This record gives sequence, C-alpha cells and structure tokens, in this order.
Amino acid sequence: MHKLFVKDVEHVAWLAKLTLTPAEVRKFQKQLVKVLDYIGQLDKVNTANIKPTSQTTGLENVFREDRINPQEMLTFNDYFTVKQIIKKNE
Repeated sequence: MHKLFVKDVEHVAWLAKLTLTPAEVRKFQKQLVKVLDYIGQLDKVNTANIKPTSQTTGLENVFREDRINPQEMLTFNDYFTVKQIIKKNE
C-alpha cells in the first residue's frame, strides 16, 4: 500500500489550482492511494523481453512541403490559416 500524506494531496491540489476543504483532502487522499496501488500493479508485470515503444497503432505523421504564400497569410482575424491536410475519412 502506498503512503500519501496530506501535504502530498495539498500539493497536487495547489498544482491543479484547487481549493479543498479538510474533508475533501482526506477523501482524495484515500482515492489517490487506491489509484497509486492500482498503477503499482504494473511493477509486477514481467517486461524483461519487451521492446520499448512509443506507439502501437502504426499511424504516421502527415507532412507536406512548406510553401509561403503571402496572400494567404494572416487572412482570418489576424490568425494564420492553413489548408486542411487530414480528411474526415482518414
């Protein structure tokens, strides 16, 4: 079981810009301990022969050649506009 102190919960709340009552701190302390314990189960998984990966879907970035067209720059409420490169059915 993980240990999570009141100061830890208060720090997380401060990072998230949340104001918590003492009752909420105690409530979230219990919940966060459960989350950490659940995630801690991953430590038990044998990954010795597993290759590290950053993604598994096989998707690749879509690139196109950069071309500057001054007539198309800053044309919509002073925002840059670009042509769509990803279609809805992709």
